[in-house]
Amino acid sequence: MPLGPFLMRKHTFVAVVAAAVLGLDQLSKWYIRSALELYQSIPIIDACFHITHVRNAGGAFSLFADIADAWRAPFFFIASALAIGALIYFVRQVAATQRWLLFALASVLGGALGNLVDRLASGMVTDFLDVHWRGYHWPAFNIADSFITVGVAILLVHSLFAGSQPHMKEAKGG
Repeated sequence: MPLGPFLMRKHTFVAVVAAAVLGLDQLSKWYIRSALELYQSIPIIDACFHITHVRNAGGAFSLFADIADAWRAPFFFIASALAIGALIYFVRQVAATQRWLLFALASVLGGALGNLVDRLASGMVTDFLDVHWRGYHWPAFNIADSFITVGVAILLVHSLFAGSQPHMKEAKGG
């Protein structure tokens, strides 16, 4: 079903968004690794936001960072592969007209790929966005993590407020 001359096809749209997220993520991490020494920090907004070069061997909030590499690396590779497979499955189920859902899935996909590239290249993920406030410190994160968070937030909001709006492909087409 054509979507019009200015709209990309569903899979092209998802691929472009995911590739843009992956590219932006990898470019930003390359820059941080090139420009800052490990643990070097540059205040952007002194009281709450710094750019700080750190490496995370674990997952979100350094989950599993202390587990031996022999277990941690395969775990994150398998978890990433399963997540990427699930995301591709869900993309196939969403109607081409549901651009916000497709953007959300593509954002999570691009973020997952960005962190997977880091893990495959070095066994760790480069993080650098460092948020803190009055003694409270959020674990550093990166562009991939940001897009994953935004994508999941869109998916959650959609699931809460979509109601009975059709968003999946019909059984006979799409």
